[in-house]
Amino acid sequence: MTTAMSLPAPASVAVWDAVDGPPRSPMRARLAERLFRHAVRGLPVRVVLAGGERLGAGGPDAPLMRVIRPEAFFHRLGADAKIGFGEAYMVEDWDSPDPAALLTPFAQRLSVLVPRPLQSLRRWVDASRPADERNTTTGATRNVQRHYDLSNEVFAAFLDETMTYSAGLFRPGITDLATAQRCKLDRALDAAGVVEGTRLLEIGGGWGSLAIRAALRGARVTTLTLSEQQRALAVERVEQAGVGDRVDVELRDYRQASGEFDAVISLEMVEAVGAEYWDRFFATLDRLLLPGGRAVVQAITMPHERMLATRDSYTWIHKYIFPGGQLPSIPAIERIVSDHTGIDAVERHAFGQSYAETLRQWRAEFTRQREHIAELGFNERFRRMWEFYLAYSEAGFRARYLDVWQLAFAKPTTDGAR
Repeated sequence: MTTAMSLPAPASVAVWDAVDGPPRSPMRARLAERLFRHAVRGLPVRVVLAGGERLGAGGPDAPLMRVIRPEAFFHRLGADAKIGFGEAYMVEDWDSPDPAALLTPFAQRLSVLVPRPLQSLRRWVDASRPADERNTTTGATRNVQRHYDLSNEVFAAFLDETMTYSAGLFRPGITDLATAQRCKLDRALDAAGVVEGTRLLEIGGGWGSLAIRAALRGARVTTLTLSEQQRALAVERVEQAGVGDRVDVELRDYRQASGEFDAVISLEMVEAVGAEYWDRFFATLDRLLLPGGRAVVQAITMPHERMLATRDSYTWIHKYIFPGGQLPSIPAIERIVSDHTGIDAVERHAFGQSYAETLRQWRAEFTRQREHIAELGFNERFRRMWEFYLAYSEAGFRARYLDVWQLAFAKPTTDGAR
């Protein structure tokens, strides 16, 4: 019998199979090679080119990068470094026994890898974001489904038993990912004041882990997703948990949500909204929240200056993993909440290194499950694409270039109390 876990394998022609051969531009390839050599000169890494030439300042135990096809590698970098570096990994122009360890020193020095005089040229050479990836109501559905409707079985292969696809919270003494995820869920529910009888709206409900946890407290939950496959499995899991009478799983855009709620929670969904819709997202929290209610937003963030410098960039992550995505900064969120809502920030908690550990465990399990993932119909290029995504993300958190926050907001009562 077909269940929500037994869903179709991907189409034979997918975005990861459409990587072209390296673009031919000898002049740009030569410039890319010069910049790469300059960038790695002082990095604590070992780079070995085909033929044996060694670059980098790392010792014998430093992270290793093997450039297997240097000509193709530098042509990809020359065409568009923000996309070409990841594509080169996908097609095995380069490899590493530990890509997360290798990428961490790069992430730590991201703002200075390219000499400052050349940074001003970015707007002339960077690819523009495709217009069809804007997060309109139809565009948002398309963007979400590209990532989350791959196959529930792929996500089940590397996520823990809670099926939670966001940062776990590794408090002292916690090493198990499922425990860390429950710790994170409980912290969000506590910050939102969710107790028996609470009317809770969740925006971006995933496969139901928070909704189930809240319903077990006695809350009445409405959870939203744009992914049909997520919804199918979330409904199944809610029923299996015995809380089907207290959870509604809706296929609905957050902008189309209605009702009144004591609490609203959104875990790592604001990153998919797109910068032009951040004000609409936070205004929606305000609109749906009753006076005296609480909202909790878990958000991956980047430094404000880097956000401003890269917000119009089109990167490998946009092309292959999260079309339409944009990481906010804490100052950007604070400004939007102040200018577009009547809610007040009351609490925030950062746990970026917990995300690094979450990603490490996801990547380790993804690697262990490679044969199972192949049996689902996903090829080696897909595996390398996801391995690079998980390693790249882990490196960003380990380098503290990225962070993750739980942000709590309160809507004043009619007498102004919070």
